[in-house]
Amino acid sequence: MIEAFATPLLKKLHAAVREFLEAEIYPNELRWLKTPFREVEAEIRSLREKAQATGAWNPHLSAGHGGAGLSLSEFGQLSELLGTTPFGHLSFNCQAPDSGNTELLLEYGSPDIRRQYLAPLLAGDIRSCFAMTEPAYAGSNPVRLGTTAVSDGNDYIINGHKWFTSSADGASFSIVMAVTNPNAESPYQRASMIIVPTDTPGFKLVRNIPVMGHAGEGWHSHAEIRLEDVRVPKSNLLGPEGEGFKLAQQRLGPGRIHHCMRWIGICERAFDMMCRRAATREIGNGKMLGEKQMVQAWIAENRARIDAARYMVLHTAIKMEKEGQRAASADISTIKFFVADVLQNVVDRALQAHGALGVTDDTILSYFYREERSARIYDGPDEAHKASLARKILKGYGLKVR
Repeated sequence: MIEAFATPLLKKLHAAVREFLEAEIYPNELRWLKTPFREVEAEIRSLREKAQATGAWNPHLSAGHGGAGLSLSEFGQLSELLGTTPFGHLSFNCQAPDSGNTELLLEYGSPDIRRQYLAPLLAGDIRSCFAMTEPAYAGSNPVRLGTTAVSDGNDYIINGHKWFTSSADGASFSIVMAVTNPNAESPYQRASMIIVPTDTPGFKLVRNIPVMGHAGEGWHSHAEIRLEDVRVPKSNLLGPEGEGFKLAQQRLGPGRIHHCMRWIGICERAFDMMCRRAATREIGNGKMLGEKQMVQAWIAENRARIDAARYMVLHTAIKMEKEGQRAASADISTIKFFVADVLQNVVDRALQAHGALGVTDDTILSYFYREERSARIYDGPDEAHKASLARKILKGYGLKVR
């Protein structure tokens, strides 16, 4: 939390959340990570009930919708704190993909959709998932989809193959991106978003995809799913037909702020562990690891990079608040690849400082190293964001890159 951006509300919630994490989450996180999710789900659910007492429940939503009423920049700073542990966002009901899904349902869901799906999601009684990425098409190009939703009276019949549908295992419903208007002149107006309950006949969870040798389950899963003649009512449509791409972009913009600040939280946790290790690990002749100039350089460089990343993200969040997402599009691309790179560097050096201990599951570092490598891929790979930023810059010099 930066004092210059810290409002009275943020200060209050930040202190309450930190106390909660230190008392309830940090002492248990390694045990939870090593235990099948279903065996600890009840324990975590009880903690989610305790989290509501802090006043920070649903921090990404307005008070009128049962949230903490934080602005984007305020939530970004709280998200950094929550990001210091894999269970931070889950504890306060603002984990992806539920956080983005709640925002979609609030803005585009009908009264019936809000009552049936949004209310239990806000209460933390159910989880959801978001099905857009497909194995047959590049995930960085969401206008190319093979999944179709064909009109049949008052229903859609959906067929398709998705993967990396995160948190599908145990989710009550999915928001599915599917082509409803294949003949639309603009490729950006061909797909729609449709709610599909996961118990609908034909909705099949094929597997939880192993990531870096670890097959997550429950909330922490990345599922491959198939939709085979899945029939849902057209009333499950979110927003106008053919507006799926537009809704996806509105969902992903603030989501990248959330992700980047969560990554900075991971960086701070890893940085603190590296500094503690450097100050206390004897390497021989009474000398400590931190007396090595190479390690001192790691510490200085990582401190500078983390601070720079934080200011860049908060600048982008404030710009989005004042000028809108379109005005901040170049900034969003910038922070997405820059902060992901800072994350990789900080975690890698923290692991290196811990030596063999760092690659074991006796610390949280191996988890961060394994799970967060994907930060440079999801929500648009680094290369796509760099190309987008460069095109915007070159356009200002009169060159239109094809």
